[in-house]
Amino acid sequence: MKKLVVQLKADGSVAAETVGMTGPECLDYIEQLEALLEAETASSQFTDDYTRVAATADDQLRQEDRGR
Repeated sequence: MKKLVVQLKADGSVAAETVGMTGPECLDYIEQLEALLEAETASSQFTDDYTRVAATADDQLRQEDRGR
């Protein structure tokens, strides 16, 4: 299940985390949240899911190259 978990903090800042998304698809959700809030991301970092998908894609490319 894909989710965007949003927290409104006491100081007025917003924190958001994507859950159940792989690779760069999470960036689309954050972009939509920025548009809704008329705000810009101050800081961000990729989750383990993002890098795990990138590593899997690299592995698949290597296997395809070996098969040629």
